[in-house]
Amino acid sequence: MQPESLKLLEDIRTAAAYILDKTRGKSLVDYASDDILRPAVERHFEIIGEALNRLTRLDPDTAGQITDAAQIIAFRNVLIHGYDAIDDSRVWDAVQHSLPTLHNQVTALLGDPAE
Repeated sequence: MQPESLKLLEDIRTAAAYILDKTRGKSLVDYASDDILRPAVERHFEIIGEALNRLTRLDPDTAGQITDAAQIIAFRNVLIHGYDAIDDSRVWDAVQHSLPTLHNQVTALLGDPAE
């Protein structure tokens, strides 16, 4: 794997871990009402989507091992370009259901099961 691919995967893992850590023990209501948490989570999803977009161009074989890569990139685009129409429940659903899988897949690709 190329060194730049490793860096992009690490960026994805770091951003995913941040979101998982900061949302642990919280609910959708907590998330939606927290004016600091909500934009921080959105920003980290943007980082994930951009890093995955770059990985797709740089190393499509590695990116192809990530479930729903195209949807993750599309989600990033919605967050950035549709900022005025973001659905908190959609973001929260991604936090609860998609993000743990992504984090696990990226950790496996990095070959670091301890993370």
